[in-house]
Amino acid sequence: MTIELMVVLGLLGAAIVMFAIGRPRMDAVALLMLTVLPFTGVLTMTEALAGFADANVVLIATLFIIGEGLLRPGVVQQMGDLLLAKAGTSSSRLVVLLMLFVGTLGAVMSSTGVVAIFIPVVMRVAQLTGAAPSGLMMPLSVAALSSGMLTLVATAPNLVVNSELVPQGLTGFHFFSFTPVGTVVLLISVAYMLVARRLLTVKPTSEVRRAGRPTLPDWIEKYGLAERELRLRVTAASSLVGRPLDAIDLQGKCGAQALAVERAQGRSVEILDPTSKGLLLGAGDVLLVDFFDRNCDAAAVAAEYGLETLPLTGAFFTDRTQELGMAEALVGPDSDLVGRTVQEARFRTRYRLSVVGLRHGSTPQPYGLLREPLRIGDTLLLVGPWKQIDALQHESHDLVLLGTPAERDDVLAAPGKAPQALAVLALVVGLMVSGVVPNVQAALI
Repeated sequence: MTIELMVVLGLLGAAIVMFAIGRPRMDAVALLMLTVLPFTGVLTMTEALAGFADANVVLIATLFIIGEGLLRPGVVQQMGDLLLAKAGTSSSRLVVLLMLFVGTLGAVMSSTGVVAIFIPVVMRVAQLTGAAPSGLMMPLSVAALSSGMLTLVATAPNLVVNSELVPQGLTGFHFFSFTPVGTVVLLISVAYMLVARRLLTVKPTSEVRRAGRPTLPDWIEKYGLAERELRLRVTAASSLVGRPLDAIDLQGKCGAQALAVERAQGRSVEILDPTSKGLLLGAGDVLLVDFFDRNCDAAAVAAEYGLETLPLTGAFFTDRTQELGMAEALVGPDSDLVGRTVQEARFRTRYRLSVVGLRHGSTPQPYGLLREPLRIGDTLLLVGPWKQIDALQHESHDLVLLGTPAERDDVLAAPGKAPQALAVLALVVGLMVSGVVPNVQAALI
C-alpha cells in the first residue's frame, strides 16, 4: 500500500466519521475534503476543481432549482392535498399513493431534491391525519431511491455511466432505458414498505406538535376564539352595496370587527384588506367577522344590513392561512399603547392588523378586549395579511413580535404560478426525452 493510498483512505475514513456524527455539516465536510486533497499532492488543484465543469454536476444542480420552482407556487402542496383526498382514511392507501407520487416526480429530478421537497408535505399529512411521521418518512426515502431507476436523469450514477459510454463511441442509454426495470423495483418497494413500515418505532404526532412552534388551533384554544367567527355575504338587496366597509359600525353596534373581505375573481377568490382606503363593498362580497361581544345578536345585525350567513369552512378562518396570518406581539415597557385601549390607539389604522386576543399575563380576555386598557407586558394576538405581520418585525418600540404559527412556513412564496411551473417542467422533460438538445441545456432553458 502506497503512501498516497493511505492518505486517501485516511481522508475517506475521516469524512465518513464526520458524516456519521453530523459535525460539521455535510456540505462543509465535502468542501473540506476538496480543499485538503490538493495539499496532499494526490490531486492537483485543477483536478480537484474539474468536477465543477462536469455537465452532470450542472444538471443535478439545475434539477434542484426545478424542484424549488415546483415548491414555491404550491405545486407540491397541491400534490399533498390530492394525496390526502385520494387516500381517505386508509393508511395503507396513503403509503401506496405517497410512494407512487414520489417515484413519479423522482423520475424527472434528483431523488435528493424530491425528498427535500416532500419532507414538509409528509409532515403536514402526518399532522392532518394523526399518522406517525416515521411511518411515512421511510416509504418516502425508499420511493425516492427506487425512482432513480426509472429514467436516465433520475439519479447521478445513470448520467455518469451514460457519459462514459458515449465518448468511447458506444451506444448510450436513452431517456426511458431504465424504466421497465425501475417500474418493477418501485412496485416491489411499495409492497415491501406496506409490511415493513409497521415494524418502525413510531412517535405520536401530538408529541411532535408540542415540541415545535405553536399552531393556529393552539392559539384558537388559548385565546377562546372558537364560535366567535362568522361569514356574512353581501346580498344584492343589501344597503351596503357600493358603500365603504365602515358604513356598518360593527364595533359600536355589536362589538365586532371585519377581519377581511372575500371577493370572487373568476374562479378564484381574492382576500381584501378591510383597512384599505377606497374599498367599496359589492354584491357577493363575503365579510369575515369576529364577534367578540357575547351579548351581540349577530343574526339581527345581518338582517338589518341585508347580509346572508354562510357556513364556516375552517375554525376561525384557518382555511384562509395563505392570505390571513396570526402573530403574537408583546406591549413593550416604553410603548405609547400602555394605558390606552385598542380603540383609543386606533390600532387597525396604525398597523393594518386586527387584535383578536389579549392576555394580561397568562389570563386571556376573550370579550371586551378592544375596550380593555393595555398594560406593560400584555400579549396581543393579531390577525391580518402576512405582509403586515412581517412588517411588524421592524416595530421595536411599541410592539415586539413574539412569533408566528407553524402554518407560516406553508404560505406560498409565488402563489398563482403553478401552471407556469408545470409548463416549464413539461418543457424540460419533453426536451430530454426527445433528445433535441442535450440534457444539461434542456435543464438550463
